[in-house]
Amino acid sequence: MTAVPESPARPGTAPVAPTGQTWVRPPADDLPPVRAPRRRVSGSTPGDRLVTVGSFVAAAACAWVVCFRLLPWGTVPGVLVVTFLAYLAVVAVATSATQPGPQVMDRVVAAVVTGGAVLVTAALVATVAFTFVRGAGALPHLNMWVDDMAGVGPRDPLTVGGVGHAIVGSLVQIGLAVVVTVPLAIGTAVFMTEVGGRFARVVRTVVEAMTALPSIVAGLFVYTVLIATLGVPRSGLAAAAALSVMMLPIIARAADVVLRVVPSGLREASLALGASRWRTVWHVVLPTARPALSTALILGVARGVGETSPVLLTSGAATFFVFGPTDGVMNSLPLFIYTAVRSGEPLLVERAFGAASILLLLVLALFVVARRAARRRPSR
Repeated sequence: MTAVPESPARPGTAPVAPTGQTWVRPPADDLPPVRAPRRRVSGSTPGDRLVTVGSFVAAAACAWVVCFRLLPWGTVPGVLVVTFLAYLAVVAVATSATQPGPQVMDRVVAAVVTGGAVLVTAALVATVAFTFVRGAGALPHLNMWVDDMAGVGPRDPLTVGGVGHAIVGSLVQIGLAVVVTVPLAIGTAVFMTEVGGRFARVVRTVVEAMTALPSIVAGLFVYTVLIATLGVPRSGLAAAAALSVMMLPIIARAADVVLRVVPSGLREASLALGASRWRTVWHVVLPTARPALSTALILGVARGVGETSPVLLTSGAATFFVFGPTDGVMNSLPLFIYTAVRSGEPLLVERAFGAASILLLLVLALFVVARRAARRRPSR
């Protein structure tokens, strides 16, 4: 019996079984699995961008109809809220027409997260811009930066008087607070991270609880201990002590998180080379975490430089320059702003907004100095 050779199948046609033979389809379990197309998790295609833009336009049109034709919501917050909710609904429907369910969820969640980021950024920009706009009339005058308010009345023009004494007071108070707080906070963080133990857990719990301490409580504590009990007069020193109480838990908590991020392999390598524990901390752990420790310092300074109630109870208010921390009552920028706004006089309120603008610039300058000081120097 001669075998019949198989004739090759032409391209594009199904193969034909030889004469007198039949083919049996293999079971489904033997078939190779069919891979689903890989889903993109990053980047965007022109179709994705078209869906985003079209959904935003449709949501804006829907918000206009709802807020200005159907309901009395024709305000900026109402239009923004309706636009955002309509955008979520439209982008979900538009994405589900061409993409599977996980892609729809990704698009909706990305829109929610982006909307939250935009809201926070807009609130911050609006606050800073409003402060600078309201204080624009006082900032161009040089006397606003270098003069004090001695002999200046609330209705005097902006060309006389200034907040130079408050700037000096804020710098003196925050400088003393940083000098006292930074060693204590970093030492506390090193104890919690490097030493550990049962007492370290207690210290960590106390530090975390003190991060939510109301500022008025810190001011009352310093007032009771230093001023009422020990007889220390109201001065920049007492205000610096109150600010230290506020800044200590913030810096210690942030530094603790930073030090725990340092790889343990660096510590093990230092100990393996024969270094002691304190040399490992001083020469390996702290230099490695120095850039991040500057961020902890910035958080503490930003918390302390804007406090009003502790300074109000401990430092008093002066209208003239006071350079010594123990020379008596000393003013500061937050305290000057609080006092000026309470007066209700338009010119004095404008000075208050100018002082608030200077306070923002001061915080920015301290931020830049701390970041540059903590920048890693190139190794030789």
